[in-house]
Amino acid sequence: FLLEMLLSVFLVLGICLIPAHSNPGDFDNPLVRRCFEDAKKLVDDAYTYSRAKSLERVRREMVRPHDALRLLKQPRGDTRTAVRSADYMRQTLRLLQERSHHAHKRSLNATDVLSENDLAKLSEITGCEARVRPPRCLTLPNINIYRTITSQRFKTRTSLDHQQLPAPAGRPGEGRAAACCGERAINAALFPQVRQVSNNILRTTDDGVVNDSQFTHMVTLFGQWNDHDLTFTPFSPSIRSFSNGLDCTESCERSEPCIPIPIPPGDPRFTDGPDNCIPAFRSAPVCGTGYSAYNFGGEANKREQINALTAFLDLSQVYGSEDKLALYLRDLTNDGGLLRVNSEFRDNGRELLPFHPLNVNMCATRKRVTNDTNAREVPCFIAGDVRVDENIALTSIHTLFLREHNRLARELKRLNPQWDSETLYQETRKIMGAYTQVFVFRDYLPHIVGTEAMRRQLGRYPGYNPKVDPSIANVFATAAYRFAHLAIQPVLSRLDANYREDTQFPSVPLFKAFSTPWRIVFEGGIDSLLRGLVGRPAKLGTQDHMMVNALREKLFVFVEHVALDLGSLNMQRGRDHALPGYNAWRKLCGLSQPRNQQELAVVMNNTDLARRLLELYGTPDNIDVWLGGVAEPFVRNGRVGPLFSCLIATQFQKIRQGDRLWYENPGVFSTRQRVALSRATLSRIICDNTGITSVPTDPFDLISSRNRLVSCSRIERLNLSAWRERRCGNTTGPK
Repeated sequence: FLLEMLLSVFLVLGICLIPAHSNPGDFDNPLVRRCFEDAKKLVDDAYTYSRAKSLERVRREMVRPHDALRLLKQPRGDTRTAVRSADYMRQTLRLLQERSHHAHKRSLNATDVLSENDLAKLSEITGCEARVRPPRCLTLPNINIYRTITSQRFKTRTSLDHQQLPAPAGRPGEGRAAACCGERAINAALFPQVRQVSNNILRTTDDGVVNDSQFTHMVTLFGQWNDHDLTFTPFSPSIRSFSNGLDCTESCERSEPCIPIPIPPGDPRFTDGPDNCIPAFRSAPVCGTGYSAYNFGGEANKREQINALTAFLDLSQVYGSEDKLALYLRDLTNDGGLLRVNSEFRDNGRELLPFHPLNVNMCATRKRVTNDTNAREVPCFIAGDVRVDENIALTSIHTLFLREHNRLARELKRLNPQWDSETLYQETRKIMGAYTQVFVFRDYLPHIVGTEAMRRQLGRYPGYNPKVDPSIANVFATAAYRFAHLAIQPVLSRLDANYREDTQFPSVPLFKAFSTPWRIVFEGGIDSLLRGLVGRPAKLGTQDHMMVNALREKLFVFVEHVALDLGSLNMQRGRDHALPGYNAWRKLCGLSQPRNQQELAVVMNNTDLARRLLELYGTPDNIDVWLGGVAEPFVRNGRVGPLFSCLIATQFQKIRQGDRLWYENPGVFSTRQRVALSRATLSRIICDNTGITSVPTDPFDLISSRNRLVSCSRIERLNLSAWRERRCGNTTGPK
C-alpha cells in the first residue's frame, strides 16, 4: 500500500520514475545497442533498489544521517528524468569502452568505436538529445507579464560560467573529483583528506563561539533561505554502484556514484580503518557533459551538474520550480489565488505549511528527541523547496512567506473583486518576487559582499541586458554561497514578547532542530523563533572559530549513527564538481595568487593559519576553493573575504541584469508600484503575519540605539492602491 501511495504522490508532484524513449533504431555498430540496453537495465535496477531501500528504512524509522541528507537532495520531477537520461548515456559509454578494450585486447576509447551517427542515435534513445536541444520559444498567454514557474530557458544547468579558467595542472580524468582520496595534485603534493582538513582547520568548540557585533542571526538564515531560491544540486538517485553493485551506504569503496569520505588516523570522533568512513554521493550529472572520461568530446567536455531550481530571484522556494509541484501547492478549492495551508493545525489561529502528502517517517523525530514514547509524530511540511524542514528557523521563514502570499491575495481580491483566481495568484506571486529582489539587494547583500563590491557591481540598476546569462555558476552554488555555514549559531534562540528567553519553550540546540516540524506544531509556532532570529546575533566566522559542532560533528544525527560533517561535505562536493583550486579563482577575480607560506600569510593576515594550510596542501594552488574562501579575512563592512565577495557579487550582478522580469525593468511594474515595492520591509511582513507586536526597524542589524525595537504600528505598510484596477466602460486596466 505504501509503495502504491508513493507512486501516486510521485505522479501528483510530477516525479517521473522511468522516462519514455524512442525505438533504438539501427546503429552502425551493434555493440552500441547492446551496451545501451545493458546500461539502461543497470541504471533502472540501481534506481529501483535505492528507492526500495529508502522506503524500507523510512518505514522502520531507521533514517540515518546520510539517509536524511540524501533524501533531502533527491532530484524530483523533470529533473529526475534528466538525471536518468544522463546516467543512461554515461553508463553506455562506460560499458562500450570496457567491452571494446576486451574485444580488441588493446586500450580503446569510446570514440574509436562510436561513429557520429551512433552518438546521435544514442543521444536520442537515452533522452539526452531532448535535454541539450535549445528550448523553443514559449507563446503562452501572459508570458510577457508573469514569470513561468520553470523559467524554462535557464532551468537545467549550473554552468561553470568561468570557462576561461585553466584546469589545475596534472588533474586526471574527471579532475579534482579524483582528489578526494589523496591523489597527487599540483607540484606532486597530495590532496589532503577532507576530514583531516576539517579537523585541522575548521574544528572549534561551541563555547568558543564569537558573536557578531553588528548582524543578527536573521542574516545567516535569510542567506540560507535565499540560497534555496537559487540553487539545488541533487545527488545521484542511486545508492548502488553502477559498475559493481556495492551499496554506497554499506561500503567505503569508491565507485560511481559512491564517494565516501575516509576517516584519517587519530580522528577525534571516529576510529580510522578501511571500513570506517562518512558515506557521500556524487552530484547528479547533466546530459551533454562528462564524456571526457571516455575521451569523447575532448578535455573541454567536463562533467557538469544540474541546478534543479530557476536561476532568478523569484521565490521558487515558496512556489516551486516545476509546474506540477507549483499546482499542488495552490489552494484550488476556492477562487482566491491562495496557497494550500495545513488542514490539521494552526499557530495561534494563523496558517501553517501543509503536510507532505506522503506520510513518511523522516520527520518523525519527536519520540527520539524527547524520549516520550507517547508523543504524537507529524509528517514533514511541504513547500516549493524540499529543504523546508532542514531546521525550524528556516521552516519559520517559509511559514512567514506562505502567510504573506495569502494575506496579499486576500487584500488584492478586496481591491479587485473582478479578478479571477489565476490573476490573483500571479499578481501576488509577482509582488512576492519583487519583495525578495528588494530585500536581497537593498538589505542583505551589503552586509555580505561589503562596500566596494556594492559600489562597483551591485549599485544602481543598469537595465536588462538579454546577452547576460544569469545561470548559476558552479563555483557559486558549490562553494561561494556556502560561506554562511561559518555564521550559524549552535543554538536557535526562542524569545518571548520582551525579547527574553522563552521560559515555556526554551531555545533549541541546532542539532536538535533538524527535521523537527513538530516543534513548530507543538512548541509555540514561529513567533518565538522569528524573535530569536532578529533579536540575537549571528555567529562571527573567525579564523580560529570556524564551524560549530552541530554542523561538523552532529549534522542530522537522530540516533547513534555516523553524523555528517558539513565542512568535509563542502570540500568533497567541490572536488566532485572538479572545481579549480583557490588560486585559479583568485586570478579570475584579479586578486593576487600567493605562491608560498609568506605570501599566503599576507593574504590571510594570519601566519599560523597559512602554515597549517600549507602543511596540509603543500601549495596554495591546491587549497579547496570553499576552504580558502571562508578562511580569508572579511572585506570592509562585509562577512566574506575578497574572493567570495567577487564571486557572489558577480553572480548577483548577472542574476539581476539577465532577468527580463526584474522589478525595476520598465514595463514590469508601473512607476507607482515600483515606488511602493521599494518601501517594503521584512519587518512589516513579520508584523503582518505573526503575533509579534514590536520589531527592530532593520531585522538584519542588532538591536541598538540606532536600530531600536519599534511598535508594528510605526512600520510602514505596503501601499497596494497602485494595484487597483479602474474600469473604463466594459474594460479594465491598471491604474
